[in-house]
Amino acid sequence: MKKETFIKSTIILMIGGFLTKILGILIKVIMTRNSSLEVISLYMLVMPTFSLMMAISQLGFATGISKVVSENKHSSKKILFSILPISIFINIILTIILIFTSHFIAFNLLKNEQAYLPILAISLVLPFDSLSSILRGFFFGKEKMIPHVVSNISEQIVRLLFMFLILPKLITKGIVFTTTSLILINVLSELVASLVLIFFLPKKFKIEKQDLKPNFNSMGSVLEVALPTTLTRIIGTISFFFEPIILTYVLSLNNYSISYITTEYGVINGFVMPILLLPGFFTGAISSALLPVISREYQTLIQMLDVMGFVHEMIKQAIFSSLLIGIPATLIIAMYPDFFLNMLYKTSHGASYIKKIAFIFILFYIEAPLATFLQATNKAKEVMYDNFIGIILKTVFLFLLSFIKGIGLYSLLIASGINILITTTRHIKHIKILFKTFT
Repeated sequence: MKKETFIKSTIILMIGGFLTKILGILIKVIMTRNSSLEVISLYMLVMPTFSLMMAISQLGFATGISKVVSENKHSSKKILFSILPISIFINIILTIILIFTSHFIAFNLLKNEQAYLPILAISLVLPFDSLSSILRGFFFGKEKMIPHVVSNISEQIVRLLFMFLILPKLITKGIVFTTTSLILINVLSELVASLVLIFFLPKKFKIEKQDLKPNFNSMGSVLEVALPTTLTRIIGTISFFFEPIILTYVLSLNNYSISYITTEYGVINGFVMPILLLPGFFTGAISSALLPVISREYQTLIQMLDVMGFVHEMIKQAIFSSLLIGIPATLIIAMYPDFFLNMLYKTSHGASYIKKIAFIFILFYIEAPLATFLQATNKAKEVMYDNFIGIILKTVFLFLLSFIKGIGLYSLLIASGINILITTTRHIKHIKILFKTFT
């Protein structure tokens, strides 16, 4: 029954992830074809800041709530209403910070005055993104995947309609206005996603006065998982945030023009990475289904040591399934990069990048299930440390490699490969140690 639940959840998330990915591809296609390269490049230049703010705003609540709800130690309503006040407070602080720092980030760090308004617009998106994240964590913990799937599809449909109906009219308004609008559409899409999730709440889910009082035990249980998870994301997004800054600074010293650096960075993050991450919906589905199942079973480990056999089977199945999709997908993408780039974006720009970096994504596809397993078995801190080490090394190598003349943006791809290799191998090491403990 446990295995059937896991398989059922995975299949639902796979189907939903596939549909969401198809819609996401259509959105990317329409966005790139209806926008200029300048708009795409500016949008990608702002994305590291957007990702960093989202990581802080969400604070890892989705993962923490999912794990704690699945363990059935606390009232689900208490968990939600204990976390909401923290989320509101964090988003107010982040909004104030962005209002006062947007100008500095754009003019002094990114050295692009056009980035000012898009960065400022991020502050409006964060509260809606946080709410939908908290609600998704609740449903994951309950192992109810259909609300998540429907909300994701609804969110993507809103974005698709925007790209198809409104974006072409915005292009005439200029690069800054168009890019800012691409950021702000997330307000509407996340609001729709949240409303869909609220619709799926159980009918007996009635809010009473005592539910509004935060429960510090529930809060502590969620934060115990959420904080290391958040630090992991923040470490990654800080590195992502500094990527364009390091590249702009170092490569400009090697006589690369700012326009070349911005354009190539936009190509890597706008064209190359989305293609390499195409199979990512599959490993994402496995990871999301894995967390509540292993979290629940791991809690009985002290009384039933044979539960570890089930847990061991689940992680092996997750890795095998991820590689079953990841290896063929990587080989096909690496062999025919021009086909995918022309099919999706009507360009072959970035094909050489794909050929040289695709193979490392075989490891990337198993990284997410491995990290989820460690989080579910109370090893969130180990995941954080592994990511911290990997990202520190990535940043160091990015800085050093960028000084090599003629290497250009390949420094980013090599550094990213080093990060994936280090992080994945360290995850595997921790899992081996965990299994040895119970054998």
